[in-house]
Amino acid sequence: MKKILIIDDDVAIAKGLEDALKAEHFEVELAHTGERGFTIAKRENIDLVILDLKLPDRNGEDICRDLRRAGIQTPIMMLTSKKQEMDKVMGLEIGADDYVTKPFSVKELVARVRALLRRKSDIKADVEEYSFGDIHIDFKKQQVFKKKKELGLTVKELEILKYFIQHEGEVVSRDMLLNEVWGYERFPTTRTVDNYILSIRKHIEDDHSAPKHLLTVHTAGYKFVK
Repeated sequence: MKKILIIDDDVAIAKGLEDALKAEHFEVELAHTGERGFTIAKRENIDLVILDLKLPDRNGEDICRDLRRAGIQTPIMMLTSKKQEMDKVMGLEIGADDYVTKPFSVKELVARVRALLRRKSDIKADVEEYSFGDIHIDFKKQQVFKKKKELGLTVKELEILKYFIQHEGEVVSRDMLLNEVWGYERFPTTRTVDNYILSIRKHIEDDHSAPKHLLTVHTAGYKFVK
């Protein structure tokens, strides 16, 4: 179930959107302040953010900009009463994916939500550099650092890690990894995947027996969380 975060100080509008999205089988999280919404968007597994620009504590444009600077690529839909074309251009330039002006049709907004989620599923952006915890990865140079100390990951381990990062928060089965990373060309068994996951954990996790980033999902596969 996809999870939508609504950041809006107007309780009535937020509640109306929550009811409409839940009726369409989305999970919904509400935040009535910018700071609370920013914290949730950074820490939790959110699939899309609906962000009001006018908030009591933080400007919505600043929140959007800060999320992008923090490496959060979750789709963001701006929600505002502004009507000027330049406001829309500014919102899109700082990293928003869509822009809806009040008053709006709830049916249209839900349709736009679905469109953004489809776009996210269809296009997995390439990753050149990525950081999480005390790990920094430069995929172009094929280097991984932990607390500024370089780790010795193999090319295949980097490919696997990159695939997980591109599918952050999603459950990835062993068969998916074999198909997407190996192509079933050389390694026909899922046991190979488990061995590689264990090796990657030994590099990136503080305690590979109790991982915090590369998690096992019982009977289903694995999941990467930042």
